[in-house]
Parts: sequence; C-alpha cells; structure tokens
Amino acid sequence: MLFGAFERGAAVGYRKLGVNTGHRKALLRNLVTSLFKEEKITTTEPRAKEVRSIAERMVTLAKKGDLAARRQALRYIYDEEVVRKLFNNIGPRYTSRSGGYTRILKVGQRRGDAAEMVILELV
Repeated sequence: MLFGAFERGAAVGYRKLGVNTGHRKALLRNLVTSLFKEEKITTTEPRAKEVRSIAERMVTLAKKGDLAARRQALRYIYDEEVVRKLFNNIGPRYTSRSGGYTRILKVGQRRGDAAEMVILELV
C-alpha cells in the first residue's frame, strides 16, 4: 500500500500544517489534484514541501502506467480526468528522469500574515 502509512498519520516527519487530520488530508489531496490539473500552483512553503513528496510518488506511479498503479492514483486523486492527464501526458514526459519532477520557487511573503509563499510546478 503506497500511502497507507501516510493516511494513518504514521509517516515520520510529516507536517501538521496547523489543521486537524481530516482537514490536512483533504487539503493535500486537493493541492496534489490542482498541481496536476494546472501544472503550477502557488501556496505556502510548508504545504508545498508536503505536496512535493506526494506528487513525486504519483508521477512515479504514472511512469509505471499499469492498471494497478492507475487504481492507486485514483485512490488518492479526486478527479478522474486529472488521473487520465497524469498517466497519458505527465508520466510519459518523465520516462528518462529518475526523480525530481517538481520545482519550488520562492515568491516572497504573503501580505496578510507574512507567510513565505512559493510556486510549486512540474519541471
């Protein structure tokens, strides 16, 4: 099970992000879905670092391309259209690359609370 430990909250070193467990899981799933849909998102630095690890695992699944990998991705990503894009377009793009599918670019601080904002994008 790819995300079993993560879903149970037993992953070592995960960030709590200041929200309860259910909210955090939904937040990360939505951010991963948006990343693959738009191929670039703007968010805070701690959230981006959490999303990066999940997104890298999803791209690795897409590189495998078999039915089992597709079903694992569908368990985590909400939108079937996004999974289709991940497996048909994004996964094959990285066949020669062995990792490092995302990039984090610092943008500056958010005006309201001075949180460090970043752009998370697919390389």
